Amino acid sequence: MKTKLCDLNPAAPSRLPAHTDDKSGIGVHYIDAFIKPMNARLPDGTAVKCKRRGLKITLTVGAKKGEGLMRRLDLGPDPVVMLDAALQEAAKAAGVELSVEEGAVYLNA
Repeated sequence: MKTKLCDLNPAAPSRLPAHTDDKSGIGVHYIDAFIKPMNARLPDGTAVKCKRRGLKITLTVGAKKGEGLMRRLDLGPDPVVMLDAALQEAAKAAGVELSVEEGAVYLNA
């Protein structure tokens, strides 16, 4: 069942390293702005949490938990590409599907 988790943060693209003084190499300001709205509750009451610690993205959906890594060497320097791959990796490990469509994040559990 596909459920809308949250709307995308419209300010997140302004936090990309090209627009800020981010020297992290992975765009931590963009990542944090992107994943903050993902900390929410689904309509059925299931808690969803997404957090970054260093290069690791952790996605928790109820009792399911998965992790993904920001892989700069494999994917290149673009934080948008790295974050998408890390979120997909974390979602797969948690046994859910995550998609970004039409300005919103959707969860298929």
